[in-house]
Amino acid sequence: MQIQGFDFRGQQLVAGVDEVGRGPLVGRVVAAAVILDPSKPIAGLTDSKKLTEKKREALYPLIQERALAWSIAWAEVAEIDELNILHASMLAMSRAVNQLTPAPEYALIDGNRCPPGLVCPSEAIVKGDLKEPSISAASILAKVYRDREMKALDVEYPDYGFAQHKGYPTPLHLERLKKYGPISEHRRSFKPVARLLEQHSV
Repeated sequence: MQIQGFDFRGQQLVAGVDEVGRGPLVGRVVAAAVILDPSKPIAGLTDSKKLTEKKREALYPLIQERALAWSIAWAEVAEIDELNILHASMLAMSRAVNQLTPAPEYALIDGNRCPPGLVCPSEAIVKGDLKEPSISAASILAKVYRDREMKALDVEYPDYGFAQHKGYPTPLHLERLKKYGPISEHRRSFKPVARLLEQHSV
């Protein structure tokens, strides 16, 4: 977490919140929360999926430098398997919001529902990462952070192609998963992984 000097100017501290990694078969689900500084605008903020990897990597430190506050949090694979991916995503987002300093006075959540247990009132915005710059910033932080985790996992397990597919169930991932079997970071509750585990236990 990082905080820059800020001026309240009578305005609310509004955090944008987004998560990345609901669909992959492997790794944590990652969320970010960002309170932007109106006096330090950041050009080029939009949904992280619409940006090139190079552009996301360039914006990542800019957001951290210019935001009033930012936070990255996650839910572990074990929590995903225990709670299900929706509830684990909500948990990751609530953690990201609640560890912001200063605490936000309001949170804008990408999607159609708000996580429980937030320190502030919140509002869900469908396609918010295209509409609200603070949510766009959060989507970029979460995406870059999680992609870096997948690249690190690729170094540890080079046979699976994690740097290419980022854990999503692509034909390459499914083929390698079938060939080499699940690793500890695979989500046991996801069907392609669960099916393989069932087959190996027979």
